[in-house]
Amino acid sequence: MRLYAGSSTDFITATAHNAIVGQLQSAFFDYYRTEPQPNEVTSWHNSLRSVSQVFQQAGLLDHGVLLEYQLPLTSKRLDCLICGHDAEQQKQAVIIELKQWSEAQPSAGPHEVITWLGGQLSDVLHPSAQVGQYRQYLADVHTAFNATEEVEAIQLHACAYLHNYTFTATDALLEPKFTELVQESPIYGQQQAAELGAYLQQRLSGGNGQPVLQRIDAGRYQPSKKLLEHVGDIMRRKSRYTLLDDQLLVYDRVLTAVLVAQQHHTKTAVLVKGGPGTGKSVIALHLLHDLLRREVKAHYATGSKAFTENLRDQFGYRSNSFFTYFNAYGRATPNSLDVVICDEAHRIRSSSNTRFTKTEHQSNLPQAEELLQVAKVSVFFIDDHQRVRPGEIGSYDTLKQAAQRLGVTIAEFRLEAQFRCSGSAGFINWLDNTLGIQRTANVLWNAQQGYDFQIVDSPIVLEEMLEQQRQQGHTARTVAGFCWPWSDPLPDGQLVDNIIIETDQFSYHRPWNAKDNAGRLAPGVPKTSLWATAPGGVNQVGCIYTAQGFEFDYVGVIVGPDLRYRQAQGGWVANQSGSSDTAINNRRISPAEALEYLRNTYKVLMTRGIQGCYVYFTDEETRSFFQSRME
Repeated sequence: MRLYAGSSTDFITATAHNAIVGQLQSAFFDYYRTEPQPNEVTSWHNSLRSVSQVFQQAGLLDHGVLLEYQLPLTSKRLDCLICGHDAEQQKQAVIIELKQWSEAQPSAGPHEVITWLGGQLSDVLHPSAQVGQYRQYLADVHTAFNATEEVEAIQLHACAYLHNYTFTATDALLEPKFTELVQESPIYGQQQAAELGAYLQQRLSGGNGQPVLQRIDAGRYQPSKKLLEHVGDIMRRKSRYTLLDDQLLVYDRVLTAVLVAQQHHTKTAVLVKGGPGTGKSVIALHLLHDLLRREVKAHYATGSKAFTENLRDQFGYRSNSFFTYFNAYGRATPNSLDVVICDEAHRIRSSSNTRFTKTEHQSNLPQAEELLQVAKVSVFFIDDHQRVRPGEIGSYDTLKQAAQRLGVTIAEFRLEAQFRCSGSAGFINWLDNTLGIQRTANVLWNAQQGYDFQIVDSPIVLEEMLEQQRQQGHTARTVAGFCWPWSDPLPDGQLVDNIIIETDQFSYHRPWNAKDNAGRLAPGVPKTSLWATAPGGVNQVGCIYTAQGFEFDYVGVIVGPDLRYRQAQGGWVANQSGSSDTAINNRRISPAEALEYLRNTYKVLMTRGIQGCYVYFTDEETRSFFQSRME
């Protein structure tokens, strides 16, 4: 997606006639179904005029220009990209990050400076670091920038233009720690417009930008690189995702906190709030890998056995020592770890004690305090709207209050960029609004926004669509609300077809994934912790407890009778009798509590898909309501 694609001459003309901002506003509304924020419109007015003057003065009149170009499968957008050929007729493109900054101050972070943001001084990425990430990310995942046997890759470069900025001899942006960054992705200030023009001319002097523009505009996202990279010699993954913007800020803040803790014996809690697909697990795994590589004592803890066991399986048995659970620290020595990374921290429970906990292993502390005490730096990745059962108390406010009680220094972050659902933050917002989780501006879903969301007529059709995607090399799984019983395997290890949906049009029978404590399983039936990744998992339906924390290219969701929309009753209602989950149909929780958990459950299930989500509703009125919220 981009808000503008055209020739450099047309761009210069539209800017000179004050038409370019209107074009961007119109394109923005058409795509997002909402108006851009006033501060974004102001930045377009100020920055685009400046960069268009650079193009004109440098004689870049036969080139392609993209404005507000969305990085594939994220919600991040490039400010400007100009493309063409160099003197040797090699295809070239340059990303230009546009900044309105007028001052910057030094920061302790390795990639950060301090500047005014949102009315206050904040740590932000150095412009060279930010635009360098964009370049690396596009080079990794965009087909136009990857060579094939038939075509050469478009060479990609990056720079930043701070058109209101005047550099000083001791400028924070020019500190020695940024030398390599600036060499790779130069920065230009108000007085360097001619130098920026020369930089662009050197790479684009051959002009003829339209064919290059068309290739970039028609490019597609390549199958994403594996999320996980094995630690040291046992890491089996070839590459990792590139951290962008706020993700890198969180990463750097944790590394800084570790360094400070080692030098000054301090304790820090890093609280990171982010919705589905904002890259929480990506950051967590980056941190684990790099901390272990630096010989820092670090653990990666979750509250999900499926997720933890899957990580251990992916990384090999030697990883068991650092992939752990939230309830593993009830009797641990305080500060025995340098870092504990708590992924899916909303699943933290009130206590680590269960009926299976031996008396000598029981703790008198709340689980949140155990995690804060065991490490010098505790990192919590939280989404308040992913708590799906009673007893999960790991809300942002609860964890912050626990850190305050213990006198731990707190660092707070919020992740906004969307890396799932084809980078469509609008889909997440629409889902929140439609499910009644929170009111947003995205009332109607526009199918043209790039994410493949479809309501289907039967679960059989749903599975056929998923199988078509698998045949094309995509990952895909079927999940459902916990509305059917969950039986033990048969004596021969085969699973019972518990999910039964019978109508006049079809008969659908499928098993759940294997139970966690299932004994013998038939060949080809994966244990519950491997359902999300093992080939045999495609033959079973996953529930919230096995799907949460995972992602697939495509997900199929069966919405059962536990959550229903009833206009006569004022909207969404929890049908606790329609649930087979003892945590939901328990009389000890109220219908209001059950409604909150069920809404969150279906939001989690419907946001497991990176590129698409197909949904079947067992209830006709609920289906009709969802359809009424789609264009």
